[in-house]
Amino acid sequence: MALSEDEAGEYSSSSSKKRWMMKVKWIKSLRGKELYRLLGAIALGQFASLLITFTGLTSTVLALRGIDAPMFQSLCTYLLSTCFYGIIFFIRRKPLQVSWYYYLLLALMDVEGNYFVVKAYEYTSLTSVMLLDCWTIPCVLILTWLFIKTKYSVGQLIGVFTCILGLGLVILSDVHSKDRSGGSNVILGDALVIIGATLYAFTNVSEEFIIKKVDFVELMTFLGLFGFLISGCQVLILERNEVSNISWNRNAILPFLGYATALFFFYSTVPFILRLSGSAMLNLSLLTSDMWAVAIRIFAYHQEVDGLFYVAFTTVAVGLLIYSGSGSSSSALSDTIATEGTAYKRVRTTADENEETREEAKLSSSVLHGPKDFTRIMASTSDV
Repeated sequence: MALSEDEAGEYSSSSSKKRWMMKVKWIKSLRGKELYRLLGAIALGQFASLLITFTGLTSTVLALRGIDAPMFQSLCTYLLSTCFYGIIFFIRRKPLQVSWYYYLLLALMDVEGNYFVVKAYEYTSLTSVMLLDCWTIPCVLILTWLFIKTKYSVGQLIGVFTCILGLGLVILSDVHSKDRSGGSNVILGDALVIIGATLYAFTNVSEEFIIKKVDFVELMTFLGLFGFLISGCQVLILERNEVSNISWNRNAILPFLGYATALFFFYSTVPFILRLSGSAMLNLSLLTSDMWAVAIRIFAYHQEVDGLFYVAFTTVAVGLLIYSGSGSSSSALSDTIATEGTAYKRVRTTADENEETREEAKLSSSVLHGPKDFTRIMASTSDV
């Protein structure tokens, strides 16, 4: 017995209503998750920025106390990462998901990027280092576009430009006449910053690519292990005399521990930011580290700053919101749609198939035989 026109019409209306309800529910769920993703990425980014600010403060304390051993500072961080995550990795006894030489290359780029940027302070001005260090951002955009196939929207590019504009304003507000005079070898110093910033970009993009494929503990273990070995060799070659001349008292040990701990938490936070929003958002978030340093100078040391600083801080904050609120990159969005939209696609496919069935029912009474088949179709649709 075929479906009557009333039954077919009632079924069509019910199926269409169910399809639209599922679509609305999926969109609301997607928006909610994107909102949490946005807030989480911004919060983690600012936490990482504060950690970087703290490493700068502890480095300044060490420098004021006559201790100049930046590679040894990084060595302590890599050692802490190796011990903490290495124990977890050893207990879990999982096989390597990525060949060891990829981690060696990643650690080499990370160690040398830090070294070149810190070394540049000896030859060029603070302003030049801050400005040229922004070279990391366009490098990250290009590398993620080439190798991870990330596509950025116009809104995200506007957000990037706004953040860089805000950093320029904070540099103008904090620059002094003595700093504008440059360093002992400006060309060499600027070249070192550009090399270091490029290595930073390769490190961030490589880590973003790896963290989407391997376990977080494995990444941190071997990044720490190879970073420790590489920086240890460089300490023996370049900083052996400086380390041996350090008076290991409380005034030296506490800043070293503070620096190593802060950088350890920074390295532990970075993979989560990369998973949430990618390398570009990470580097944009770190632009605020200079502003947090100025804020600490205002509230902790009661120093006065130029009023342009507040404009700059607001500009960078707006840039971060523009970038984050302009939507996920196409690769991340496609993954989200693939998981969140599966149910909607299944309902739509089933509804289309039922549409064809109803057309055939009008032509032949042998397609659906009685209320049992009608009930079966409705039950299968509700299961979806």
